[in-house]
Amino acid sequence: MTSVEYGSHAPRVSDAERERALAVLRQGLVDGRVSQDTFVRRMELILAAVRLPELNDAIRDLPYQEPAPQRTGGWFLATVTRLSAFNERMRRAWQSERLPQLLLPAPGPLPLSIGRASGSGLRLNHASVSRQHATLRGTGTGWTLRDLGSSNGTWVNGLRVTDSVRVRPGDHVSFGAMAFRLAAPSQELYR
Repeated sequence: MTSVEYGSHAPRVSDAERERALAVLRQGLVDGRVSQDTFVRRMELILAAVRLPELNDAIRDLPYQEPAPQRTGGWFLATVTRLSAFNERMRRAWQSERLPQLLLPAPGPLPLSIGRASGSGLRLNHASVSRQHATLRGTGTGWTLRDLGSSNGTWVNGLRVTDSVRVRPGDHVSFGAMAFRLAAPSQELYR
């Protein structure tokens, strides 16, 4: 049985050291200091290296510079980002006011069925709408929209509904390509 003294061997190569060596080798290829054949041979050496001296031998003749820290751009980049976001918010606000309104149903035991089927309470005759697309139910505490496994999805405020979700007046809903803005019914309609 042989014994190994840990102090007598060089440390094993870490993944971070191996990645650094590969980055140095790639940069050497880009700078023209290493030919394609040499690059391939040295890459194999780096990937097979077990100890640190083997790794260092593969890149000894190549210069290494620490990568410069990433600059964030400071206030200028933040200002441009805010201005770009403002245009997008204005576009969405303009479009949302132009969407047709969908009156939320009154509270009751039966939901409003939405789809292409002829028996739907809200029949949307569009190819992107499933025959039985979704249901909208009014309760005493609010409204719930439920997707019925539609092909093109039901969306509320840009997020896809996978089961059911609570909705309220002002929300933007889409059934496939058909989009609406939810509106609260007038209380006078139900008196």
